[in-house]
Amino acid sequence: MPAAVAGAQDVLPLVCALDGHAPDGLAVDIPFRLETLGSLLADLRRRGVRQVCLCGSIRRPEIDPALIDKLTMPLIPVLHEALSAGDDGALRAVITLFESAGFSVLAAHEAAPDLLMSVGVPTAQKPPAGTETDALAGEAALLDMGRADLGQACVVVAGQVVAREDDAGTDAMLARLERTPGQGQRLGVLFKGPKPGQDRRADLPTIGPGTVRAVAGAGLAGIVIEAESVIVLDRQQLLADLDRAGLFLWSRKAGG
Repeated sequence: MPAAVAGAQDVLPLVCALDGHAPDGLAVDIPFRLETLGSLLADLRRRGVRQVCLCGSIRRPEIDPALIDKLTMPLIPVLHEALSAGDDGALRAVITLFESAGFSVLAAHEAAPDLLMSVGVPTAQKPPAGTETDALAGEAALLDMGRADLGQACVVVAGQVVAREDDAGTDAMLARLERTPGQGQRLGVLFKGPKPGQDRRADLPTIGPGTVRAVAGAGLAGIVIEAESVIVLDRQQLLADLDRAGLFLWSRKAGG
């Protein structure tokens, strides 16, 4: 995602990366640790940066007290609170830190609007009968999961939720459903959408070609996403892979 967002800009942005989380396909201008976040914010202000875009995946880092610098020390209570919160709560806290430091936070889909998909079925394969029932069940499951700030995806088969995303992510959830040889007809869907009320400036759910491989491996019939609310990476490749596998993609308006 960082490479896709950077590539959509007229001028290549300044790329900052948390230690150990360098983005694929992008040179990193400023590596940093969480223990030096305060110094990073000061450096960005000196450089005249006014907007930041938080994108890409990271694992929650451990804070090493010995590495905390002077400018980061006042931020530690907020960082500790963020690391103990759910994903949306953690991101809200981090966004607040950037805003308090004088930056505006731009969502990835605001920086690169083509990453979102409008309502429709762009694949050759169309959703089979019963997909609306699966979609409604998936939407209800995400509402329930959102109350606990857990996950943005689930798997629904014949109207029943058979798997819910956890901290391990979508691919791990699908791998646990790996299709066994001779299973026969593809059934069920991967349903993906944002948590209700989530701050959409960071961590919108994402699908890409890897998602297609995982869905095919799990023996599912296709993917249902919430329209204008799920980032679609490498769209051309993703659609070609779906058509090749005989799977569908339905970008569905929330609530049907």
